[in-house]
Amino acid sequence: MSTIAESTREYVMIIAAKSERIRAAHVEPLNALVDTWRGQAPEQLVPWFDPDDGGVDARVLILMESPAPSTVRAGGTGFCSEDNPDRSNELLSRLRAAAGVPRSACLKWNVVPWAVLDAAGHPTSPSAGDLRAAAVCLDELLVVASRIEVVITLGRPAMLGFMNQTSRSRQPLRRVVAAPHPSQRNAGARAESIARIENAFASVAAFLRKSAHDDR
Repeated sequence: MSTIAESTREYVMIIAAKSERIRAAHVEPLNALVDTWRGQAPEQLVPWFDPDDGGVDARVLILMESPAPSTVRAGGTGFCSEDNPDRSNELLSRLRAAAGVPRSACLKWNVVPWAVLDAAGHPTSPSAGDLRAAAVCLDELLVVASRIEVVITLGRPAMLGFMNQTSRSRQPLRRVVAAPHPSQRNAGARAESIARIENAFASVAAFLRKSAHDDR
């Protein structure tokens, strides 16, 4: 069994390896968007896209709400990643893999790409105003990640933000699979959330298998 210190060192090495690849070909156009968004609003804390995801080749967008402060603040991972060391991402990674959805087919992101905080600096769910402010970022993302065919929205803000995008955009319509956010704390709600996320990934896995068969 590894010690906490060993686990910490291992994770530092993982983040260092990711950082060396933020300009890899499959994520460079996406992280160029991050550069732009940071330049437009330096006060907003926007993480990098994860080079261990599919990048611009991804066919599945896993859309969550907003980055955790621990991701984007000093000392955080700095990546929107299913490898981030928290329960929500650990659960998400496990359920995706169990369903047989390849990580290389996926791109993980947030409908509001910066941390959303209340007056006391604590994380809070994105408001309608936050979704409006972030709408152009989602538009720009979907132009660059043009191979996305399926969107899994996790949480009501992610679903509303994406539905608003489809109603105002001339981009091709994409399949949408909605599920709860994986961070439910109540035991009953968490069990239901897990079941619905499992179903969402199973649906996406079936779509990818059928698509691969049809392309033969």
